[in-house]
Amino acid sequence: MDQKTPETIENVLYDEIELGQSARLIRTLTPEDIRAFAAVSGDVNPAHLDTSFANDSMFHGVIGHGMWTGSLVSTILGTEFPGPGTIYLEQSFRFKRPVRVGDTLTVEVVVLEKHDDKHTLVLDCSIANQHGDQVVSGQAKVMAPTQKIVRPRMQTPKLNVFDPQARIDAFLASLKSDQSVRVAIVHPTDAATLTAALELKETKCIVPILVGPRTKIEAAAANAQIDLSSFELIDVKHSHEAAVCAAELAEAGTVDCIQRGNLEKHELIEPIESNRHFHTKFRLSHISRFDIPLYSKPLYLTDAVLNLKPTLLEKADIIQNAINTAQILGIESPHVAILSAVDIIDADYPSSLDAAALCKMHDRGQISAGRLDGPLKFDHAVAQATDQDAPNPSIAADILMAPDNESANMLAKQLEFFAGASHSGVVVGAKVPIAMPMRDASVQSQMLSGVFAACIAQHYKVHAP
Repeated sequence: MDQKTPETIENVLYDEIELGQSARLIRTLTPEDIRAFAAVSGDVNPAHLDTSFANDSMFHGVIGHGMWTGSLVSTILGTEFPGPGTIYLEQSFRFKRPVRVGDTLTVEVVVLEKHDDKHTLVLDCSIANQHGDQVVSGQAKVMAPTQKIVRPRMQTPKLNVFDPQARIDAFLASLKSDQSVRVAIVHPTDAATLTAALELKETKCIVPILVGPRTKIEAAAANAQIDLSSFELIDVKHSHEAAVCAAELAEAGTVDCIQRGNLEKHELIEPIESNRHFHTKFRLSHISRFDIPLYSKPLYLTDAVLNLKPTLLEKADIIQNAINTAQILGIESPHVAILSAVDIIDADYPSSLDAAALCKMHDRGQISAGRLDGPLKFDHAVAQATDQDAPNPSIAADILMAPDNESANMLAKQLEFFAGASHSGVVVGAKVPIAMPMRDASVQSQMLSGVFAACIAQHYKVHAP
């Protein structure tokens, strides 16, 4: 028999198989295996997916699906021994021990019987973990191939297992449960804003205060069947007065942050910008936070909302705000990629000149902390370490600094609508954070923006900006 190669898949014919002949496969269970099997099979038993449930179960932790383990026997039979052309007839399994994430399994099949009349085999099936403990035993009956098959080894589709709820839960976990945050939600006169307020309240450490016209808020709540009895509601005449009231509440220390409701961004921001009490040494800027299925960590983008065509010095403030915010969210030394259309300094591209100047400002201490790199094209900024075509493939960006508001806004929309990213946004640079989801944002985006602002507000309680 010709030697098998990694590029081909070849079977073993019935007449070539002897009693006692065996084959083995080694595989390690990963969290992605569990989530992928759940997605394909529909088996969402919490013993496999819900850590808190699994920890209280008899197994004291998440375990793999039994049939995922059993499917490894099918992998051997269909691809290795006997291989292509094998027809599965029967299978029995006895599951003896749980399989946990990180367990390395050795799967072995051994020929027990041969039946020449129909070219069938009976095989003993055994799966053991890295400690040598048998986790699965059983028998398989197959019809072995009688004609030689050598085929190119098919490449399996790249399966990206993205668990949006797990990302959301991890984000919620960044809230400190022992510190309550009071947030003034400005002009919440639509169902999405009120639903988000209800979800924020359910975190137990965020206390939403509704600021706006009572009649409009109550009408929206009635239409959405939302009970407002547990909310504090401050009645004002209209959206502009609601924004002014929220700013006054923040100045008095009555609330720790502000959140945009059903009103325009300039209407919300103007009372903050016009009040010197709220100013810090940095200008106001907006930071978007994305959880993207194809990106292994949160990605921050600035500034897609406030600063239209920032100057060099304004860009320095915007970057500093983003670095400070990323550090609050747990990124000790965020990598900032300053975007341009080119990776070289080219006078025809003003954004490349700004990028070079900003990197030099960082070298001189005019921008502190983090790591700056630029100019960088978008694909190189987010390239993983395995992408050797990138100019600096050692690390993917934590923060993207766009050349201007227009490009940042378009990029934000592309990430959300084409890449399936979940989005949240805040305005920083003031003494209180302002949750600023995009206009017409989803309930989830509004809720996550409130969580984003609350995390920053908790930090400001200890370290005033």
